[in-house]
Amino acid sequence: MSTTAPVKESPTAGPVTPAMSHPNQSHPSQSRSSKRGRRPPGAPSQPPSGTQAASDTRRRSLGLALILVASFMVVLDFSIVNVALPSIEGEMGLAASAAGWVITGYAITFGGLLILGGRAADLLGRRRMFVAGLLVFTAASLAGGLAQDLTALVVSRAVQGAGAALVAPAALSLITTGFAEGRQRTRALGMYGATASVGFVAGQVLGGVLVQFTSWRAVFLVNVPVGLLAALLAPKLLATSRRPPVTRGLDVGGAVFITAAIAFLVFAVSQANVLGWVSPTIPTAMALFVISAAAFVLVERRHRDPLVPAELMRMPSLRTASTLNLLLGLWNAGEMLVLSLYFQQVLADSPLMTGLAIAPQGVIGFTAGAFGARLGARIGIRRVLVLCSAAATAGFLVLTQLPAGGHYSPVLAAVMLVGFGTAGTAFGTTVTASGGVGEHDQGVVGGVINTSRQIGAAIGAALLPAVAYAFGHGGPTVDVSGARAAMLAGAVVAALATLVAWRDRRAAEQRVSQAGRAKFLTGTEQKITISV
Repeated sequence: MSTTAPVKESPTAGPVTPAMSHPNQSHPSQSRSSKRGRRPPGAPSQPPSGTQAASDTRRRSLGLALILVASFMVVLDFSIVNVALPSIEGEMGLAASAAGWVITGYAITFGGLLILGGRAADLLGRRRMFVAGLLVFTAASLAGGLAQDLTALVVSRAVQGAGAALVAPAALSLITTGFAEGRQRTRALGMYGATASVGFVAGQVLGGVLVQFTSWRAVFLVNVPVGLLAALLAPKLLATSRRPPVTRGLDVGGAVFITAAIAFLVFAVSQANVLGWVSPTIPTAMALFVISAAAFVLVERRHRDPLVPAELMRMPSLRTASTLNLLLGLWNAGEMLVLSLYFQQVLADSPLMTGLAIAPQGVIGFTAGAFGARLGARIGIRRVLVLCSAAATAGFLVLTQLPAGGHYSPVLAAVMLVGFGTAGTAFGTTVTASGGVGEHDQGVVGGVINTSRQIGAAIGAALLPAVAYAFGHGGPTVDVSGARAAMLAGAVVAALATLVAWRDRRAAEQRVSQAGRAKFLTGTEQKITISV
């Protein structure tokens, strides 16, 4: 087991630095209790002055705000482009299947490169990868806004996805390494989840405003000033991360195979509705996914420094968090797409009105994330996961009664239940996944968590619309019967997540009980030995 070398805290160090939170954390299997109450080697024996402490707190807050802004921009891009697709089709004279590559090109590179981006952040520096990703994302956004044909637009979207795959895990690991495990980190992750929730829904509203009053190009160009400003401020507000304790190399073979596997999977599920599930292309892509995934497992077993360490994947908390995140991505992406089609094709609302109708989901989601830390402190993170996934289930069940006409119905307020469940589950899974993980593996954990949600989103964006079309009355548009059936499918997925969260909570209680029993028996044996 490797350990980090003693590092002295600099009085002028930036706020988001591992050395300021838990420098002795070195391995996921290391006991948390062994770190409590231990002063880091070389740390000052006296607390910092009031002025210095206030300055550190201010910089820490500004650094977190910068990370949240960058994350908001990346999440916003998921949904904002969906609103612009009809305008892109009209201006470029494209078929819907061709325009769909604007979404698919981004999804393939983003989903495929997340784990590699997370490991690169661990090895090469989190701030460095964060800034590099922002610059790539911003340059690609500019190219997309200026694109004159489909090829240039799809290529720019693919590069944009690659930049986002660097930003997302680096941003998450900057938070998990910059705040000590416990109350501080939980609050920061709550704000991270809240920002992601409101960003996803805000894309619907902002996209509608930009497309209706300017042009579809604005949905890309709006990223440019934000991305440049964030890249310029990052070196001032974010401290550099420490290097791993030992020399580690990047597992190139594992990176190639996991990237290919996820890319083939995302391609297959995102194109299934376009090409048809029985099209030879889809089974071929799925076969390549299986082959690439198997090759990844073989390479990882033989590599001395694997891309995803085996001890991480054996952690019950990471496995549960990844499963829940996959289910969350499935219901969230599918719901947003089906409701968008429902509002525009059944209720004949404009893209702007559609975004405004869905906006309460983002508002409640932001509230759930912002106050998630308090709720977690009161009832426990695992109970939060059960409660929130159950709330999403209830919201979907109410949405199975979507009205067939009119403009708005009290039934639609159920999107707030779904929003609460989505944001709370995202917050809880992030806290669960990052807990007890060594500092130098936080990047790859961020990559795994984001990848699971992206895979779920790709499946949901294909599955729930397919259910809506299959259970409708036929034709090229979604009707109310199909939309209701899709909401029922979302309820089934959320209920499955509730079951997974409940089983994990029971298993965690049993592990605690067994540990306590073993401790009691050990103490009893020691007393007997002493008395004898």
